[in-house]
Amino acid sequence: MEIIGKVVQLGTLTEGASARGPWKKQELIIETTEQYPKKVCLICWNERVNEANGYFVGQTIKAQISIESREFNGKWYTDVRAIRLEVDQPVAQPVAQQPMNPMQPQTPQQPLPPMNEDYFASDNGDDLPF
Repeated sequence: MEIIGKVVQLGTLTEGASARGPWKKQELIIETTEQYPKKVCLICWNERVNEANGYFVGQTIKAQISIESREFNGKWYTDVRAIRLEVDQPVAQPVAQQPMNPMQPQTPQQPLPPMNEDYFASDNGDDLPF
């Protein structure tokens, strides 16, 4: 299965050791780009942890996922495991030709820089970004 979404948060790193050796686990929370967005917690194991740390908040990623449920003491728990992560490259759409206005110089548009958590930080305690 595949899911596309914007990175919302990177969870804390958990490390441990088992009979098979050391392991690492980290949660990567994304928000889907559907009409009604949903937040999904992807579980990244071992080498996927390094990939997850390479993404920043606001970046759109595509993840190949595996969904698995298990029962423990009469309750069911579901994990959404990230199998493969990559930056989502939108399909290039043809640019519509706009009529030239000789009075207005043509400048190439540059994408806005991605927002990070510090963008909304405030010193006075309110939640306004200005």
